[in-house]
Amino acid sequence: MDIVWDDLRLFLDVARLGGLSAATGITRLSAATLGRRVTALEKQIGEPLFVRQQTGYRLTPVGEELLRRAEDVEAAMQSLTRWREGSLPDRIVRVSAGPWTSAFVSAHIGEIWTVDDGIRVELVTTTDRVDIGRRAADIGIRSERPTEQWLAGRQSGKVAHAIYSGRHLINGIAAGLFVGVTGEGAKIASARWLQAHHGDRIAVRGNNSHSVRELVAAGAGLSIFPCFVGDSDPRLVRVARPIPELETDQWIVTHHEERHSPLLRKVADRIAALMRAHQPLFRGERPIL
Repeated sequence: MDIVWDDLRLFLDVARLGGLSAATGITRLSAATLGRRVTALEKQIGEPLFVRQQTGYRLTPVGEELLRRAEDVEAAMQSLTRWREGSLPDRIVRVSAGPWTSAFVSAHIGEIWTVDDGIRVELVTTTDRVDIGRRAADIGIRSERPTEQWLAGRQSGKVAHAIYSGRHLINGIAAGLFVGVTGEGAKIASARWLQAHHGDRIAVRGNNSHSVRELVAAGAGLSIFPCFVGDSDPRLVRVARPIPELETDQWIVTHHEERHSPLLRKVADRIAALMRAHQPLFRGERPIL
């Protein structure tokens, strides 16, 4: 039986993101469905492609070989798509970031990309760290200095976090209750802090950051947001000063070998400039309303 491109594309997503959970956001398939598709591909190849671990999926030697070959197929398929659709540029710059930062970049896309740049931009939105070393992304916006020797990074500022409520003291807010997050979002530092300090007062939970914001805006309770998120939403009001232990750095990370690529550096420079220009917002430097 011939290997089909759709199966290879799913394999690439799982391999690059290191597991099923991380790949669900890109593939829009459930972890169970992805697991079945990967297992079926392994049976078709006749060898295990991954070592299953609690921390994720690690490629076997056969998986590494298939990854290289699948990337060749991917390049050919992309070239075919470009030929069919017209003269879109060949170079794709993938930018990975968490949900809030990705939304901020999206809102300012005109400041980091124009049609005259000769590139295409893809946003890789995930709470997990995308493997730039394996080229799952070209640029990462991270909260920590990169420690891998093959990565280069520059600090673009800091990000403050604070507690916010909706503007009308109704329902959970009036009772002093909190809105938490479940699923992948529960792993981030602000979610862990909220659970540790106010876990007994969490009455409602959402399974992603954006649903938590909607719940807070609707009056379901208080929650923690980055200040650049909470202070930009007219439906929310900050109720306390930023939480010192949740302040994080912000780093623009690229692969060491590609950091001097003119096109990639142009996008990275623009992202860094965008973040620096909005540092008062990111640092939460405004009066409490």
